[in-house]
Amino acid sequence: MEINKKDIENYLAEVKSAINNGRYRIDRNSKRQGNMDLFLNYIIDEEKAREILLSLTAMDFSMILQNEHKGFEHEKLYVFGKDVVLLERIGNEEKTVSIYIKFNKLENCYVIVISFHEQKYPLSYYFR
Repeated sequence: MEINKKDIENYLAEVKSAINNGRYRIDRNSKRQGNMDLFLNYIIDEEKAREILLSLTAMDFSMILQNEHKGFEHEKLYVFGKDVVLLERIGNEEKTVSIYIKFNKLENCYVIVISFHEQKYPLSYYFR
């Protein structure tokens, strides 16, 4: 699949518009323990998470994945990575945390942030 920077910039513009209009959520359920752990291990709240999401650029883009969940195979999931400085919840150390972010932008322009957690493996970035 050919991916160009303008397409990713347009995708991000739509995602950021949805976020600015409150049409998004970060999944935090039993299947998304990594997402919950980020909020448990670091001083981060909804506003800080929103700032991180709004700071994404095409340079943070990694890949597009096919949704593999039954009934949702038509959906494309966009993966980004971002290094952010966060304060550890236990202790007082600031730490640069590499965050793995995966979006699902639905047809009605509602955005589900499926993944928002520490990277388990380093990402490769498409435009770097």
